[in-house]
Amino acid sequence: MAKEYDVLLRLMLLGDSGVGKTCLLWRFTDNDFHPSHISTVGIDFKMKTLDIDGIKVRVQIWDTAGQERYQTVTKEYYRRAQGILLVYDVTNEHSFQHIVKWASDVDESAPDQVKRILVGNKCDVDQRRRVSTEQGNKLAQSYGMDFFETSAFTDYNVKEAFARLTQLVLDGNRKDPDGLWVNVSSDLSTRDLQQDEIGQGVAEKAEGVCLC
Repeated sequence: MAKEYDVLLRLMLLGDSGVGKTCLLWRFTDNDFHPSHISTVGIDFKMKTLDIDGIKVRVQIWDTAGQERYQTVTKEYYRRAQGILLVYDVTNEHSFQHIVKWASDVDESAPDQVKRILVGNKCDVDQRRRVSTEQGNKLAQSYGMDFFETSAFTDYNVKEAFARLTQLVLDGNRKDPDGLWVNVSSDLSTRDLQQDEIGQGVAEKAEGVCLC
């Protein structure tokens, strides 16, 4: 039987509550947009397989709660991430300003080799925009990160953002002198993945309004 994937890796979505992290995840994995949803409590995740330069990559994407009271829990997962999407809402200036705090948390708790990109979500709601594309680009450049503006509603740049982060993780590990996939797969075994897939989507949730 043909192998379903060549390599496993783990990505994380970080950012304030309400910036649309869950909507980005659903759009990317299920090609669907939910006009309303229940807010993530703690950690939830989904899976997707990508083809990156002929390599079948199975990504486990962790969706984290943005509320302050859950951050002690979510920080436990930072050290297991190979790639992180730092997400803000272009209609919410405070969520953009808080990226500095999220980036600091990553520096403190995530592995040194973790790859990061900056994502400005909800760019389809231009009449309510409070953060310009230029501001996003400037902040990303200050951290040496790639930058994408996205819309989970229209599917603009969603696949591109996830694919770029996946590519960065793969490229970083290809440069590892000890082996092609040593760092990528060392923390996520096939057994872990199978167990996670069985429990996919059963994380605890709390009632909430549309935050996408």
